[in-house]
Amino acid sequence: MTISIVVPVHNEAENINPLVNEIIAALHDFADYEIIYIDDGSQDDTLKVLKVAQQTIPNLRVFHHEKSCGQSAAIYTGIKAAKFPVIATLDGDGQNNPADIPNLYAQLQLQRETNSKLAMMAGWRNQRNDSAWRLFSSKFANGIRSRLLGDATPDTGCGLKVFLRDAALQLPFFDHYHRFLPALLLRAGYQVVSVPVTHRARERGVSNYGTLDRLWVGISDVAGVIWLKTRMKLTEVNEIER
Repeated sequence: MTISIVVPVHNEAENINPLVNEIIAALHDFADYEIIYIDDGSQDDTLKVLKVAQQTIPNLRVFHHEKSCGQSAAIYTGIKAAKFPVIATLDGDGQNNPADIPNLYAQLQLQRETNSKLAMMAGWRNQRNDSAWRLFSSKFANGIRSRLLGDATPDTGCGLKVFLRDAALQLPFFDHYHRFLPALLLRAGYQVVSVPVTHRARERGVSNYGTLDRLWVGISDVAGVIWLKTRMKLTEVNEIER
């Protein structure tokens, strides 16, 4: 079993070491793995803490954006840099539990034995530890997105996803695209399965993303993804034998 763990972070200095240690503990049965952190223009000690951690963790790789380019750009940097065919993404705030990764990985591999189109196991925070307003706004946004895009994904905003790197690299990149990975994979002819995962309350630091910002940006993004879906044509191609 091999996997690349991609973690985008922005001003998460306090959460680096606790989460890295949890990732290492969760992946002790894997034959090989790498942990890729992308510091997206942090203004605190995030990059400093990551550089120190690198000195004692040989499979920790660190990338740095000089200026904040957004979570999607950070994730895309990690996907491109990954050296293993399966990728897991995690939010850097510690609310996703790395202990869920082996289960999602195992389910992806098992189901692909009979379904070669399956490309992603998407985390579903069916029991969230967030404020009432955050829960309401997320449910509202997920409902609108799901109805408009038909992606049948109850929680596309969950940062914990396990998927095929090659499939992800085929997708069009745009700002905020990480919120639409399931819909984009479906558009490309792949399949996505949602799996309940653990969700924890944030213990350190503060959220870097505002609810209203996500809502208004999401409206224009949904319109863009709908347009992309209308322009997609899938063709079955067969090689002719000599």
